[in-house]
Amino acid sequence: MTSSAFRPRYLTTTLALALAVSACGKGRAPVPEPGTSQGTPPDLRGSIVMVLPFQSAMGVAGDVDAELAFALRDRAPGVDWVLPPRLQRALDRSPGLNVRIHGLQVGVFSAAEVQRVGDPLYGDLLRLGALVDAQTALLPVRAWVVPGEGGIRVRVSAALVHVRTGRVPWFGLVEGAPAETDDPGALASAVDALIQKLIWYDR
Repeated sequence: MTSSAFRPRYLTTTLALALAVSACGKGRAPVPEPGTSQGTPPDLRGSIVMVLPFQSAMGVAGDVDAELAFALRDRAPGVDWVLPPRLQRALDRSPGLNVRIHGLQVGVFSAAEVQRVGDPLYGDLLRLGALVDAQTALLPVRAWVVPGEGGIRVRVSAALVHVRTGRVPWFGLVEGAPAETDDPGALASAVDALIQKLIWYDR
C-alpha cells in the first residue's frame, strides 16, 4: 500500500484529535483567584471541628500548621478544634482504621466550584470524624508563595467539609500582605486573612 492510500484516514484522525484537544481546553475550569469564596462558613461556635494539616506547602517561611493552630486557638476559643497532633494520636490508637491525615486526595479543589466531595476523600474524612466525634473538617488544601509588588505574598486555599455528608459549605482562597522573602509575617498575614473568612461572626 502506498502512502497516498492511507493519507485521508491519517488526516481524519489528526483532525479528530485536534478537535478533542480544543474541546478539552474550552471546558477546563478557570483557576481560582485570591478572594475567591464559595458559600459562607457556618457559625462554628460550640461545635467540634477537626483540623487537617496543610496538604501542600511550597516555599512558605514558617510552620504552616503551627501558625494556623495558634490563630484558631487565639481567635476562636468557642470551638473545640481537634488539631493535627491530637488527630494523629487518635489515629495511632486505632491502627486498623487504615486512614492518614497527610496526602489526602484534594485535587478536586483545583476546580472552580465544589459542592460535595466523593471517595476516597469523603471516606477518609468520615472515618476520621467518627474517631474524634467531629461534625466538620477544616481542610487546608494548599499554601504557596507568589511574587508581587512590594515583595512576596502567601496564598492559602482551604475548605470546610461536613463530615457525614461530604457537603462543602465553604471553600476559599485568600492572600496575605506583601512581605520580604524570608519574613514569617507573610504566612501570619495569610492565616489572618483565612481566620477572618472562617470566623466572620466574631469581629
